[in-house]
Amino acid sequence: MLLIVDNYDSFTWNLVQAFGALTASDEIRVVRNDAQTVDELVALHPRRVVISPGPGEPGNAGVSLDLIRRLVDQVPILGVCLGHQCLASAFGGRIVRAGRLVHGKTTPIRHDGAG
Repeated sequence: MLLIVDNYDSFTWNLVQAFGALTASDEIRVVRNDAQTVDELVALHPRRVVISPGPGEPGNAGVSLDLIRRLVDQVPILGVCLGHQCLASAFGGRIVRAGRLVHGKTTPIRHDGAG
């Protein structure tokens, strides 16, 4: 089962449709970030997890951070937008506000090789 954690963003359903086209035989379950506990989500035994986009910052993404930390060594996890920030934040990455807002643009990132 593919578990998608919905951080209250309409783009989540674009992800559901895209993954549905790729994994027609696999169940996709969408759960709001505050609808169930981490223990309840782990008990679903997802084979893959997607953390969706959403407003705000990782600290306001419901169970997203704790779920990432709990499942990181067990299943593949993909983060999109806020979900990507959650992945970085869960492992000590520093999230800062951009000098100017951009949407849908690629931007180089810097990796110091430490982790």
